[in-house]
Amino acid sequence: MTSVPEERARSVRGGANPHALAGATTTQDRKAITATTVKLAALFWLCVLLSDSLLWGIAGTDPIASAFGKVVLNSFGAALTLVVTALLFRLRAVSIFTKVVIAFTFSILAAAIYSGIDIIIYLWMARPDSWQFDNVQFGHTMISSTAMFFGWSCLYVALIYSFDVRDRERSLALAREEALSAQMRALRYQINPHFLFNTLNSAMGLVEEGATARAQRMMVSLSAFLRQTLELDPMKDVTLAAELALQEDYLEIERERFPDRMRFTIDVEEAALQALVPNLILQPLVENAVRHGVEPCTGEVGIRITAWREGDRLGIRVENDLCSVEESAVRPGSRIGLRNVAERLSARFGADSGFETKLTPALFRAEIRLPWAV
Repeated sequence: MTSVPEERARSVRGGANPHALAGATTTQDRKAITATTVKLAALFWLCVLLSDSLLWGIAGTDPIASAFGKVVLNSFGAALTLVVTALLFRLRAVSIFTKVVIAFTFSILAAAIYSGIDIIIYLWMARPDSWQFDNVQFGHTMISSTAMFFGWSCLYVALIYSFDVRDRERSLALAREEALSAQMRALRYQINPHFLFNTLNSAMGLVEEGATARAQRMMVSLSAFLRQTLELDPMKDVTLAAELALQEDYLEIERERFPDRMRFTIDVEEAALQALVPNLILQPLVENAVRHGVEPCTGEVGIRITAWREGDRLGIRVENDLCSVEESAVRPGSRIGLRNVAERLSARFGADSGFETKLTPALFRAEIRLPWAV
């Protein structure tokens, strides 16, 4: 059976208006409101019974002897509240002013009925030899009963609004989650064409150099690598070990083009290998290291990936040596890949994550900080 949150999530993904969803009452919502109303009504009338017994006891009426009559009277009172409760529930979509008018009007009518039942119960239990209608006494009972029923009506309206607010917050949370999911997917899928362009460039370079065998090996490796990356769920995290394995495969592909100019090392703390990270979060950084570190240089260039745990945070660093690369070529934020990483981290973790880059004459460094999760 599909749960209500799942149904709402499906509706939001289908483009439904979250505010319209918040106004709709599902079977589960109705059951929850009914259960809460019953508990609240029981507590309300228990408090009325106890307060009546206490106040009339202070006035000189035996609370034990009058207990049965109070129970019967309050039972009728509870039945009257059910009427206004059902009415207010059906009119939950009307304005608060309309609800107040309805509640106040009903409170006066219910108070009149309640006061009349109070007289009947008194005559039935006390059986006085003579009785005369007392306008003042009836008026006092009417005033206190009106306040009591109106108090219940306000309490119930507040309960309905609390459910509406909770429902609206839930719908908005689902909408925010869907918006974040769409943003994360867009940023994640942006990597694929960017990566493919860079790798095909490398293969074309090998063909131009006459190294067709190496180009063929690169294309076979590229096919396997793309199959792995395309099968990844953009919203599913992977272990750092799995992410590093993908980057190692990519670097092996690039080494086909730069066999004598590129070397790479991966140095990761054992505990950090099981930490969860967004999949392919390192891909743009490693591509950047190859394109702006290895490609322009004629000598050997090192690429280093390190990771460590620092309390409740995970640190990952990708750095590469530089030779004659102009600062503008690797300035942070000037490349799609670096901007992609920054935006993915910001969208996913907000202020809990960090992304910094550092450029020196000798190297370029990109460093990620993530909340620790396993």
